[in-house]
Amino acid sequence: MDARLDERPSPPGEAGRDGSRHIAEITLRGLLLGAVITVVFMTANLYMGLKTGVTFSTSIPAAMLSMGLLRLFGGAGILENNIVQTQGSAAGTLCNVILVLPGLVLIGHWHGFPFWQTTAVCLVGGLIGLVYSIPLRRALVMGAGLPYPEGTAAAEVLHAGEAGDRGGLRILLGAAGAGGLIGLATTGFRLIAEGLHTTLAAGPALFRFATGFSPALVGVGYLVGLGACLALLAGVALAWGVAVPLLTAFGDGAGTNGAEAAARAVWSEKVRLIGAGIIAVGAVWTVASLGRSILGSIRSAFRAARGGGHALRRLPRQERDLPITWVAGASLLLALPLAWLFVHFSAGAELGGMRFALVAVATLFTVGFGFLMAAACGYLAGLLGSSSSPISGIGILTTLLAALLLPLLLGRAAGPEGERFVVAAVLLLSSIVVTTASIANDNLQDLKTGQLVDATPWRQQVALAAGVGVGALVIAPLLDLLYNAYGFVGALPREGMDEASALPAPQAALMTQIAGGIVHGALPWSMVATGGGLGALLVALEARLRRGGRSFPALTVGIGMYLPLEVVVTIAFGGLVGWLASRRLRRGDEAERAGGRRRGVLLASGFLVGESVVGVLLAAADTLSGRSASLAFAADALGGAGPWLGLAVFLMVLVAFYRIASRTDEAGSLPSSSAP
Repeated sequence: MDARLDERPSPPGEAGRDGSRHIAEITLRGLLLGAVITVVFMTANLYMGLKTGVTFSTSIPAAMLSMGLLRLFGGAGILENNIVQTQGSAAGTLCNVILVLPGLVLIGHWHGFPFWQTTAVCLVGGLIGLVYSIPLRRALVMGAGLPYPEGTAAAEVLHAGEAGDRGGLRILLGAAGAGGLIGLATTGFRLIAEGLHTTLAAGPALFRFATGFSPALVGVGYLVGLGACLALLAGVALAWGVAVPLLTAFGDGAGTNGAEAAARAVWSEKVRLIGAGIIAVGAVWTVASLGRSILGSIRSAFRAARGGGHALRRLPRQERDLPITWVAGASLLLALPLAWLFVHFSAGAELGGMRFALVAVATLFTVGFGFLMAAACGYLAGLLGSSSSPISGIGILTTLLAALLLPLLLGRAAGPEGERFVVAAVLLLSSIVVTTASIANDNLQDLKTGQLVDATPWRQQVALAAGVGVGALVIAPLLDLLYNAYGFVGALPREGMDEASALPAPQAALMTQIAGGIVHGALPWSMVATGGGLGALLVALEARLRRGGRSFPALTVGIGMYLPLEVVVTIAFGGLVGWLASRRLRRGDEAERAGGRRRGVLLASGFLVGESVVGVLLAAADTLSGRSASLAFAADALGGAGPWLGLAVFLMVLVAFYRIASRTDEAGSLPSSSAP
């Protein structure tokens, strides 16, 4: 059970930075445990994602579970735990395929989830994302100075568990307990409200104000910093202070019952498309601005490869990726099953000579545009964290472009299936790109954790490949199980099923609406064009501010328009707490400032741990019971007092966070080796 795959004595180059020998990372028991965690968390995430549109990052819960279980066998170290959480993180990432893929069922192209095609989408897309993340590591993880909030949080969890630091563990576990209890009281029991919101009318114009009460999102805001939070709030101001009021003033959403429903409808159907336009321009600018770093990373990897295995062994262990020659070869090899997938998918369509053109264009688009989105998502993961990275925005952007490209290529040559086949091809292509971007996003976050715990990059990359493989093999049966048990809204597998209990699959329905709208000529292109114009102006502003040493990422403004209002405002509170705490810490010396920062990171990490674990447990309870909100026995028990009690608890969290993170004494700080 404790068989070690890499416990041979380390050569001199394998020594850690402190001179110690390298401790085993990849073990048989770790891989088996990672596979089990992947399957369990994937089941919960698939159900919650199809039901609510929300999935959970599983890196931190996987790290906590790994530490607890491996201690039962003894001899486990921080590096082995890190490998397990790296592998288990695939569960929260491959599930992003549900943002698009169920659309094939919604339009009637599939009647379930065929095993080999579904597996190929996840496996090929996931491995391409892993391959892309390898040359991106040096540019984005090591060279861009990004905070990678969830990667940093996972590292703090691993450090606190390894060091046995009682003060740090008390802060971490106390914050985890508080975050978990609040999550249980809000999303679980529904005893107190999850947030406050109100919609005000100024004539026909509608304004909406809202905040959530999630401690985990406060932690994300603290970790990403005030600058990114201000850019997010700029997006909120554009969306809810300008776009929604203007559009509702001119009659959009007037047929919707209720002011709040009208405001939400306008935001969901039109304003988010403006945000998608900004994201598109911002993504291109972000990747272009990082182009020199990315190319430099690739060139240095090829220079090391020219020296053969001996040159690679001369690199410090903590800088060894999988060889770039293997990466290049894998990229070429993965294009073959990708092309096969498009060939197999188009077999039923009467495309004639256009079939080869479809396969070639779809393969090239997926490989090329997938890299662009992988780089953009990797940057966003570093800036905002994996959970706040707008993967669904990437899906929208991909769907927009693919739905424009394929009809131009196919025209009316798609045979009797006609427009439905074009929509289906768009959804399949978008599913692969979303999977590619998601895995690259996740792997770069994991590699940041590895950097902070002194891990070996290539071993983490192998572990994530194992996670992708396990996840890809089980995702089709799990999706089929959920579809046949509940059905999707608008697509029931059997007559007589109750549509009230069907899974909404909200993002897939939106992607299907966008693809169908383009193919049928019914998409509000004015919104996308408006976003593109705003994106160009914001990019110009970003470039000007960057010359002065300031940061205001245009891409983040688009995210602020795209993400729900409650999420962005709550993240901003965390950024404000971090800024206030840092101002107070300036009174102390360097050691006191470092201690305060560590306490803040531990608090933020604990909140993420507690709420993530509770989210997974609630998803498991809902899956077992066969209904959503299965523990909500206290819903509306407090009546109108629920929102105010939630607000009181939220304010207490903010005050406690500020006071602990801004203390100028060093009590409860971690040893310097665990500093982020």
